[in-house]
Amino acid sequence: MQSVTRHDATPPAPLPPSPAPLRPPSVPSRERLLDGATAAGLGLAGITVVVLLLWITSPYPDGGPGGALHIAADLWLMAHGAPLVRTETLGGVPAPVGLTPLLPCALPLWLLHRTARGAVRGGADGGRPWRAVGWIGAGYLLVAAAVTGYAGSGPIRVDPLGAALRVPLVVIAAVAAGGWTGLGRPVVPPDRARRVAARVPPAVRPALTRTGLSAALRGAAAATAALCAGGALLTAGALLWHVATGQRAAFPPLAPTWSGYASVLLLSLALVPNAAVWGAAWSLGPGFTLGGGGTVAPAAVTDLPRLPDFPLLAAVPTEGQGTPLTWALAVSVPLTAGLVAAWGVACAAVPERGRCALDRWSTACAAGLAACGCGAAMALLAGWAGGPLGTGALAHVGPAWSATGAAALGWTAVLGVPGALVLRAWRLRPPRP
Repeated sequence: MQSVTRHDATPPAPLPPSPAPLRPPSVPSRERLLDGATAAGLGLAGITVVVLLLWITSPYPDGGPGGALHIAADLWLMAHGAPLVRTETLGGVPAPVGLTPLLPCALPLWLLHRTARGAVRGGADGGRPWRAVGWIGAGYLLVAAAVTGYAGSGPIRVDPLGAALRVPLVVIAAVAAGGWTGLGRPVVPPDRARRVAARVPPAVRPALTRTGLSAALRGAAAATAALCAGGALLTAGALLWHVATGQRAAFPPLAPTWSGYASVLLLSLALVPNAAVWGAAWSLGPGFTLGGGGTVAPAAVTDLPRLPDFPLLAAVPTEGQGTPLTWALAVSVPLTAGLVAAWGVACAAVPERGRCALDRWSTACAAGLAACGCGAAMALLAGWAGGPLGTGALAHVGPAWSATGAAALGWTAVLGVPGALVLRAWRLRPPRP
């Protein structure tokens, strides 16, 4: 007999389709454009308030409020790297002013970075992060173009060509960093990373992993921070030494009023990061120049021009050959930077005692990449912290970016690579019972 199987059970009902994930609505482009313009306006307003306050409190104001507003516009553009031109000179030839005070750069760049970060954080951009970032940068650049047109005249005016070349680069870098931070600092996708690694020499590929690149970035950041901190300490020590031995570093009769004292103090504070970078360049060996063909380096201080009575310039040593004390102070800064870079790479190579994340060759390559990163960062800072203050002997004031970057790379590589290997071996020791 043939058995027949009956299926009396009814088939299960199909599940309802799952609802699509809710995506935040896209913010209109005009609002992102307005966000960028607002960030630019806030930075410009902060600098304008300080300039107008100094102009109001000055007992002998030069010109009307229009001149003060022009100065505020010049300073805001200068904070983005735009060079200025001084037309009223003794020889009648316009003189460039390209020395950028680094401290005023913090406010506008922080506002732009914060605006771009908030626009893409949490998916608030509607799934198009880089489009939102682009509109923010466009709004910021529209305000910068208007301010450039306003500041293009007067005894101290902005160089339109220099502003057109430098301001967009600074804005793009700031909004890109803000967007990358707002997205959670994403890494390169694995497939793209493999394609890039296939084009590099095989000997360097082990260090191009996520752990190797993280170790290199940590070492480069630590070494750069150590160099700048050491330069700041050297500058502060030199100022204290000259204040203790003479009164030239105190506020001279350069500005005999309270508003003049405040102006000199604010200018000195604005140039403190520049002085830290100059001190780092001095400790690395190449030093810096103050015009007239003279150099200030640990080996010797030669052909110094007659310096004006300005507080930060009192830290410049007198002419003469270097002493054992100056050499010891100079060597201590890059030595510390190299050891700090080695420690950062070694901690990433061996995150826990006895647990290895990078082998010897990968650790050495990561330390070499950290040295390259430190050299690139110091070259960028040296180029940003110096510039022209006139023509002829003042065509360049400050450290040379190429020599400073090469010296930072050499010091960090010579000390960081063997130091990272030694510290890696020390951290791999088995713990004591």
